[in-house]
Amino acid sequence: MHGTEKTSFSELKKEMNPEELKTRTKALALRVIRLARILPRDPAGRAVAGQIVRSATSVGANYRAACRAQSRATFSAKLAIAEEEADETLYWLEILSESGLVKPERLTELLKETREIVAIITASRRTASTRAK
Repeated sequence: MHGTEKTSFSELKKEMNPEELKTRTKALALRVIRLARILPRDPAGRAVAGQIVRSATSVGANYRAACRAQSRATFSAKLAIAEEEADETLYWLEILSESGLVKPERLTELLKETREIVAIITASRRTASTRAK
């Protein structure tokens, strides 16, 4: 979350609208791109940089595609991809932290934001699945 206010996830979910989530997923991609630029240029740094940039940029792209879907099936499929990519981004952030490529304290806020995005998209996908039945 931004600022110092404390908001529970359930409150966040109720307040989140598609445009806000589009903004947050784009901001995540931009933050990850900036992070990738400072990673070591060794084989490990290059490999993780490529993977995390790909997954982080895919989150917002697939969420935007879901918002423009012409059918429930397409909406659900794109949302599922966005969820997978957000979770993969979380994985690569954990790898960066646990491998020592980036100091863990530098990733605290980015990890928190990524976890929130995963949770929001997961909840949206589950709601969409329930409504489709």
